[in-house]
Amino acid sequence: MLTMKDIVLDGDPILRSRTKSVPIPPTTEDIQTLEKMLEFLKNSQDEEIREKYQLRAGVGLAAPQIGISKQLIAIYFHDEDELYEYQLINPKIISHSVKKAFLSGGEGCLSVDEEIKGYVVRHARITVKAYNVKGEQIKLKFRGYPAIVIQHEIDHLKGIMFYDYINEENPFHIPEGAQMIE
Repeated sequence: MLTMKDIVLDGDPILRSRTKSVPIPPTTEDIQTLEKMLEFLKNSQDEEIREKYQLRAGVGLAAPQIGISKQLIAIYFHDEDELYEYQLINPKIISHSVKKAFLSGGEGCLSVDEEIKGYVVRHARITVKAYNVKGEQIKLKFRGYPAIVIQHEIDHLKGIMFYDYINEENPFHIPEGAQMIE
């Protein structure tokens, strides 16, 4: 079981490195890594387990965050009564909207202990191509909050941190036409 001691913290060079793509079909080891990542997210959202193991709640996790330089991400959360539960291998954004969106409360990250204030402006809609744990290619469309979560995790695979997007001169700058997501 993964706990917070397994989470790599900001400042570790792996978080700023580009990850390697994963051979398809995925190995048993890669599938097990994704299973552990998804289990961590589920545990982190279970109040009893979270308190028992001192976990921070998370909705997404990328392999570099647990010290593995591979293109693996896990997502687990509910949004508007819909469950988003994915284990994605080699995810790539293949198209995105011109329209931008950002979370009203900013973004956080399991690898960043302190709160970093400011708006993280991203694409409002994205289409992602990836492989599932069976090695099948899949194409997924996301909008709003789910799109932001996926972009945050895919950025980890490129060595990009969420705060890289915050406007240094004006952290709460809202680009014209950008949608605020509560």
